[in-house]
Amino acid sequence: MEAFLVILCVFVFLAREAAAKGGTVLPLRVRVQEVEAPAANRLRFRHNISLTVPVAVGTPPQNVTMVLDTGSELSWLLCNGSSYATPPSPPAFNASGSSSYGAIPCPSPACKWRGRDLPVPPSCDTPPSNTCRVSLSYADASSAEGILAADTFLLGGASPVSAYFGCITSYSSTTSSSTTTNDTSSEAATGLLGMNRGALSFVTQTRTRRFAYCIAAGDVPGVLLLGDDGGVAPPLNYTPLITIPQPLPYFDRVAYSVQLDGIRVGAALLPIPKSVLAPDHTGAGQTMVDSGTQFTFLLADAYAALKAEFTSQAQARQLLSPLGEPGFVFQGAFDACFRGAEASVAAASALLPEVGLVLRGAEVAVAGEKLLYMVPGERRGEGEDEEAVWCLTFGNSDMAGVSAYVIGHHHQQNVWVEYDLQNGRVGFAPARCDLATQRLGAAA
Repeated sequence: MEAFLVILCVFVFLAREAAAKGGTVLPLRVRVQEVEAPAANRLRFRHNISLTVPVAVGTPPQNVTMVLDTGSELSWLLCNGSSYATPPSPPAFNASGSSSYGAIPCPSPACKWRGRDLPVPPSCDTPPSNTCRVSLSYADASSAEGILAADTFLLGGASPVSAYFGCITSYSSTTSSSTTTNDTSSEAATGLLGMNRGALSFVTQTRTRRFAYCIAAGDVPGVLLLGDDGGVAPPLNYTPLITIPQPLPYFDRVAYSVQLDGIRVGAALLPIPKSVLAPDHTGAGQTMVDSGTQFTFLLADAYAALKAEFTSQAQARQLLSPLGEPGFVFQGAFDACFRGAEASVAAASALLPEVGLVLRGAEVAVAGEKLLYMVPGERRGEGEDEEAVWCLTFGNSDMAGVSAYVIGHHHQQNVWVEYDLQNGRVGFAPARCDLATQRLGAAA
């Protein structure tokens, strides 16, 4: 069957230095991506929310669209001649058409030094090319292979910078490159712009010390700010970024990792031991803020406590009817599911207990419509009795094969989120993102 999954896209309709505001303002727009999925209730976990931004690359500049991913490090572009496992193939970057492009040879110190930052060390092509080859893989089972290269990148109104990236010659993904959207001028992404804290990330290479976004719900534009916000952000509550100096097998040291101190449902703080919410001796159990993941994922013990308390409170108020199908699991990790007509569930959502992710110094509160997701293509009953299937938008990390807590994009809607690398913290504040977009002049 075909499932329609929401994709958040960033389009640069205007890219200017907002001198009065202190940074570059870019609008955010919601898009729907068409995804081929197995015809089974247990679907593969995938990172299906992404931020994309048009970038000019090379000399002369070539306009490409790149996924903005705060959970990835090395940027990459599909290059001419690349093989793409899911047709139709997106537009490619013409490396041979750029006079500033350069492949990194294996003897280069850049290949050896940069190799320490990649999960899979680079390998060497055989002579005569002898180039530095890189391999990348992601949690959604996609993978990319190519060579390490360098070229100039121009993002918005900033000055062009030279940066390392992967010139990808082979890419495989479970996600179709075709999209449906109200914006007929848009196109599939050519690559990925890595925005985590690693040495290879675009953030590090361009010395970006702060960026923020405010994601509006539905198809209303939001806003992305690169650099200082110039005081336009609402008052933020900050939580410190967590670092562990020694390498641990299951701890991502370059992710935006924060400390989860507790989870509440309504006024009830769940009885979860602090040890369950902190990384263990292997590094498993860290909490990451990731714009590249749609929903929020909790480790098994925390998920079980949340599922039980939320279901109990919702049923005590007679707000939701359980699906009653023990074998039903959406996207391989969501089994707290219900059934109901769209109108009745929409009315009930306003009365559902709020879920709070209590961080050290801040909280991400999830309420109303953000608590439930209507599963695409799943209906129960017929005629006037037909009902949709709804699942709680918190998933079980263990079922998804993830050894961490992940705060996803769906729960960041109408929240101003600031990544402050200068001070080692992430800030949150409730916001009307549609109004913020209008105020900053970024609406399309």
